[in-house]
Amino acid sequence: MFKRLGIIALILTFLSLSSQNLRANEKITECAEGFSRAMFSFNMGLDKVIIKPIAQLYSFLPVGVRESINNALLNIESTVSFPNQILQGNFNDAGLTLGRFLINSTVGIAGIFDPASALGLAKPNREDFGQTFGAWGIGQGCYIVLPVLGPTTPRDGVGRALGIFGDYFYMVTVGDTKFLGNSVEEHWYWYEMSTDVVNFRAQNIKSFENLEKNSLDLYAAVKSLYLQKRENLVRNAKSSDGLYGGKEDDWKDIK
Repeated sequence: MFKRLGIIALILTFLSLSSQNLRANEKITECAEGFSRAMFSFNMGLDKVIIKPIAQLYSFLPVGVRESINNALLNIESTVSFPNQILQGNFNDAGLTLGRFLINSTVGIAGIFDPASALGLAKPNREDFGQTFGAWGIGQGCYIVLPVLGPTTPRDGVGRALGIFGDYFYMVTVGDTKFLGNSVEEHWYWYEMSTDVVNFRAQNIKSFENLEKNSLDLYAAVKSLYLQKRENLVRNAKSSDGLYGGKEDDWKDIK
């Protein structure tokens, strides 16, 4: 109870900071650049020692296995997209997301396969609470890099916190309300989170290597990429190749 009240208080504080900037005329500042650069260096070290080597090993898995894992992760994450599509008034996308989730969770065996696409149900835009706040006109606020969690803003940080309450998989594993009784153990949530990180990193090994080679200031390059990608996702902006949020050979998934 007290933990949730603390999270709600933190959310209200962050929202008050973010609401001072209107997205249309927003100029993103640094919350604490010295701290962020230190955390960025820490995260890069963690990546080189642990995450990247694991992602490289993961990349040796057969393509079909990696696609199945990615399908399952997207299926789980759709439980966060659905309420946000409703909140943004994207009812058509919400219907698609719900239909895809029901079909892939049953016929697709917990989302491992994607029969929904074969039936003509296109993948709608993925949405989160940070995007919803942006669609409501709340500015990003300042930019900050957190240890392990990486780049974020007050708006996206609040979105991540709220995402826990809107994450069905979290609720049936870690949350107080066990919709499925004790049939789903808590460690499965952390397995899913860890796999999501490795899957994301494996998809972006070459993209990040190219970014490192071509950037005079890697910190500034990542900051620019993150902020532009997030705003494109908020506006559902299409790139020249028709994809939302940027080219497919950029970061595959920036939340």
